[in-house]
Amino acid sequence: MAAVDARGPGHRPAPGDGKLRVNATTTYEPDSASLRAALAAAAEDQIVFDLLGIEEGYDTLLRELPGVAVRFAMKACPVDEVLALLARHGSGVDAASPIEVEQALRAGVPIGRVHYGNTVKSDRNIADAFRLGIRDFATDSLEDVRAVAEHAPGSRVFCRLATTGEGALWGLSNKYGCSPEDALTILGTARDLGLTPAGLSVHVGSQQMTADAWNGAFDRIADVLTALAGRGIALDHVNLGGGLPALGYRDKHGTPLEPPMDKIFTVIREGMARLSALPGHDLGFVIEPGRYLIADHGAIRAHVSRLSARRGPDGERQYWLYLSCGKFNGLYEMDQLQYRLVFPSHRDAESVPAVVAGPTCDSDDAYSHEDGLVPVPKTLVSGDPVWVMSCGAYATSYMTQGFNGFSPLPYTWIDGEAA
Repeated sequence: MAAVDARGPGHRPAPGDGKLRVNATTTYEPDSASLRAALAAAAEDQIVFDLLGIEEGYDTLLRELPGVAVRFAMKACPVDEVLALLARHGSGVDAASPIEVEQALRAGVPIGRVHYGNTVKSDRNIADAFRLGIRDFATDSLEDVRAVAEHAPGSRVFCRLATTGEGALWGLSNKYGCSPEDALTILGTARDLGLTPAGLSVHVGSQQMTADAWNGAFDRIADVLTALAGRGIALDHVNLGGGLPALGYRDKHGTPLEPPMDKIFTVIREGMARLSALPGHDLGFVIEPGRYLIADHGAIRAHVSRLSARRGPDGERQYWLYLSCGKFNGLYEMDQLQYRLVFPSHRDAESVPAVVAGPTCDSDDAYSHEDGLVPVPKTLVSGDPVWVMSCGAYATSYMTQGFNGFSPLPYTWIDGEAA
């Protein structure tokens, strides 16, 4: 296989962009030697995905949460090779649009392992997804469930409960999810309309840093399950959503984020056992990891546009490091993160504190310079390579199609096969 450009299906990279292979016996960890070797071998800017690292992360997830069905949140990395890899290992997909459903099917994901996880969808979205074979739809309102009944008759629905999002870098509490009281009404109405009320779902917030958030979600789910059983509604699954954190991030102040993964997994296992013991339901469990599987196994080979120093309105001299990629072509989440940077040609150089920014003529295209500066080599010059680590999640999906004329980055991958 040859590498595929991020600009969409059918678009091929420029000549000379090829698949990078490494020895299959290499041990893969975040920032593995193999990933760094691939970055070092890249002569042009590109995203590199470590498929073996993603595979090992998936295997770890199944060991920690045995019996859970994985539905990969493909918005985190809508890359055919990643979808195909996960599908081969038994994962399904959480799709948010008919276009995502179509891509998942092309990548080899069986339709029975794809659900429509977006509660925001038009009549046409529902009908198109139903035509493609989708029979499981998320919902969180009476208006939506009535539309599903009309345009996807006989389908299964799972109702999303709102959470506070506390403890997450990105709380998701406003746009999605309903109250427990509304959930009872929605699932009761689904039954009356000929749909199958199949499940409940939650999302504790993206990059959730606490185990307590999961405890709170299980409390809410348990209350609703008990009330549903009292109304004669038996569900067959609980969808625990996304939120599992990546391990290689730094917050916008530059402090490494250290999520308590052992405790999080323990709380999830205990919560699943607790819900399974409730009467009136025979539950399976689903989870929708995104950044947990992808972030630490993707990195960008970029280059320095310029390191400059100038005085601001306060008269203070400040360094600015401008990179060839930024918020609009690979680093969309730089408002909340300081992506870790490696400067392979300046490993032991004297450093200066700098604001890190992307190449576009937009003031938002920068790390949050009010919160923390980044030490960068003082001797950097235009063209020097820079590696942006742990940025695999959302790197391809959040790109513009050429804001200010800066094109989306192509991607390649390493897969652990011998050269």
